[in-house]
Amino acid sequence: MNPKNSISQIKRLLGRKFSDPELQNDLASFPFRVTEGPDGFPLVHVRFLGEERTFTPTQLLAMVLSNLKGIAEGNLKAAVVDCCIGIPVYFSDLQRRAVLDAATIAGLRPLRLFHETTATALAYGIYKTDLPEHDQLNVAFVDVGHASMQVSIVGYKKGQLKMLSHAYDRSLGGRDFDEALFKHFAAKFKEEYKIDVYQNARACLRLRVACEKLKKMLSANPEAPLNIECLMDEKDVRGFIKREEFEQISAPVLERVKGPLEKALAEAGLTTDSVHFVEVVGSGSRVPAIIKIITEFFGKEPRRTMNASECVARGCALQCAILSPTFKVREFQVNDGFPFSIALSWKPDSQNSEPQHTVVFPKGNAIPSVKALTFYRSSTLEVDVLYIDTGDSQIPQKISTYTIGPFQPSKGEKAKLKVKVRLNIHGIVTVDSAMMLEEDVEVPVSSVNEAPKDATKMDTDDAPSDPSSGTDVNMQEPKSADTTEGATAAENGAQDPEEKSVPMETDAKVEPSKKKVKKTAVPVHELVYGALPAAELEKAVEKEYEMALQDRVMEETKEKKNAVEAYVYDMRNKLYDKYNDFVTPEEKEGLIARLQVVEDWLYEDGEDETKGVYIAKLEELKKIGDPIEARCKEWTDRGSAVDQLVYCINSFREAALSNDQKFEHIEISEKQKVINECSEAENWLRERKQQQDALPKFANPVLLVSDLKKKAETLDRFCKPIMTKPKPAPKPQTPPPQTPPPQPETRAPESQTPEQQQNGAGATGEPASEGGAQEASGEQMDTDKPENSA
Repeated sequence: MNPKNSISQIKRLLGRKFSDPELQNDLASFPFRVTEGPDGFPLVHVRFLGEERTFTPTQLLAMVLSNLKGIAEGNLKAAVVDCCIGIPVYFSDLQRRAVLDAATIAGLRPLRLFHETTATALAYGIYKTDLPEHDQLNVAFVDVGHASMQVSIVGYKKGQLKMLSHAYDRSLGGRDFDEALFKHFAAKFKEEYKIDVYQNARACLRLRVACEKLKKMLSANPEAPLNIECLMDEKDVRGFIKREEFEQISAPVLERVKGPLEKALAEAGLTTDSVHFVEVVGSGSRVPAIIKIITEFFGKEPRRTMNASECVARGCALQCAILSPTFKVREFQVNDGFPFSIALSWKPDSQNSEPQHTVVFPKGNAIPSVKALTFYRSSTLEVDVLYIDTGDSQIPQKISTYTIGPFQPSKGEKAKLKVKVRLNIHGIVTVDSAMMLEEDVEVPVSSVNEAPKDATKMDTDDAPSDPSSGTDVNMQEPKSADTTEGATAAENGAQDPEEKSVPMETDAKVEPSKKKVKKTAVPVHELVYGALPAAELEKAVEKEYEMALQDRVMEETKEKKNAVEAYVYDMRNKLYDKYNDFVTPEEKEGLIARLQVVEDWLYEDGEDETKGVYIAKLEELKKIGDPIEARCKEWTDRGSAVDQLVYCINSFREAALSNDQKFEHIEISEKQKVINECSEAENWLRERKQQQDALPKFANPVLLVSDLKKKAETLDRFCKPIMTKPKPAPKPQTPPPQTPPPQPETRAPESQTPEQQQNGAGATGEPASEGGAQEASGEQMDTDKPENSA
């Protein structure tokens, strides 16, 4: 309905120059207007709040992400910040940065930019319980989407996957088949109906939509018709095509399908026989001709065990859960590889020398990864980060430039710089830090006065740090010109051997001198070509917040306007039906007239009013309509409320008059109070009910549902404590007193002294037994023990 203001295929615009030939080709089929901005990047023109505005592709992507964030928050009933965003494997460094900027503008924090091919592989493998432990299971994934084709070959083992190769064609997708059909029928209709759809944006869009439906029909049927009413100039058009003819006009597109398949297989170093399964995903993969080409290439039928449209989103969700500490996920390791080679280039100190460069992250390098390089320089160093051997003319070679310095060596010689380069989890390359290393020689110390070893331990450069710790690979300065060790030491483009420390000629008791390394941080300045400056990013965040606020106000205004409109229609219908008996004829006529006035106002002067005006209109109508609605509701609910009060009165009265044993303990005076309270409530109900029955339905009621409920609650609060009083507990009977057993007489031996008798010791002077101790403490004594001792 609004093609010039409906923006699509934002990923095709993101991070690309307006002059890009591929972008220019895409712009021909876009119904919206795109122009070149002052920085050489595209700007999209739209109408927003009645005026024409321009937005960058990054801002447009931020709007999409913001909308998705809102959907997620609405479903989860919680704030959403962390996320994982799927990107095509061929995205350049600049495009990856643009996605991160868009996420920042939308208020999101991406844990990872995840390759769509890797996301598909993860969604496929994490649920597999039969993966081999030792042998590798090789699976090829062919993703034919709307505008691009991506192929990956993945090796699976138990609990892990490894990306073996990536290949792609960024301009081969389902839309190319739509375009072939579009051009075919545009030419046919121009000849038959004398109409040129290229002259009308809406006609173009309608024909493209019809061609997309036709393509889907041809995927399941050998032939299909095309019918569009009033396409242009009030003319209805008809067409018909067979699948064979469709494949003929799509032949140039189909010829390109095999290219990425061959490249992926070659880079993985496999044959078609070593690929165990082939999985096809993506909306464009449903075209039978594509399946036929894939089958012939791999020599096996492709499988469709995954949801072709949702597998990337599912893989990203799984990766996000793996990275989040909140969720417990099955242990599964993802070994992703970077699809391009990254090199560093710099100019030597000497004048008129050719720039030197070295490959830091070769194609297929693990993500993330860190490497350290060593340079020998006497002045500020400029390092360019480049793509090399991409085989893709659409990717700009130069990514960024880093200025390392200034720095001042203390000895006036060339400084040794250790530079740390990072390929982060998003696939973005940065120079993280630079350190100047200077060696100082300690004064030799006699072995007699040698301090303990751990007391003189310092940060030295003797041993490289463990390369296996995490993903960091600290490259040690090479001993020779060989750079295959993973380190680069550069002086005027050549490698210098490390100087070995020579022991001083001193006494045998004096140890050789030790080297102490002094580390000084060197400033690093970044310049990324085409990236959004920090100040511009802040402005974009503020602008997105303002527009989101305006959207919220507009949404709330629309809701209030709809509420007024709904009230007008609803009340008018009920006045003739449900509320007819509860309103006087004069009141009904006046309200209907008022509703008609408001309805006319809504479609004329009130078409575009503020939220406050709509709220006031609704309150004005409700002031008249609410009493009518209240009378109807009172009449509807009154019957059940009366029944509830009557039941409450009868229940307590019956209990008070009952001769049941469970009420015998309640005093008669208390029961009489309950009976009196029930009689009072019954009289009140009878009196009010007679008054209410004498009134017409359109009169304000005297017996309210709220009063009935309040009366029932009062009666319950008064009667319930009396009628539910617990029975008094029976008095406990006192048991007869127990007579203590007679104590046996014991006589101490004559040989015992009074002290021995008192202490309970025997005639032989042995210690007193337990029984003796008990007797001394006044406790009852065991009668057997004195007899035995006697």
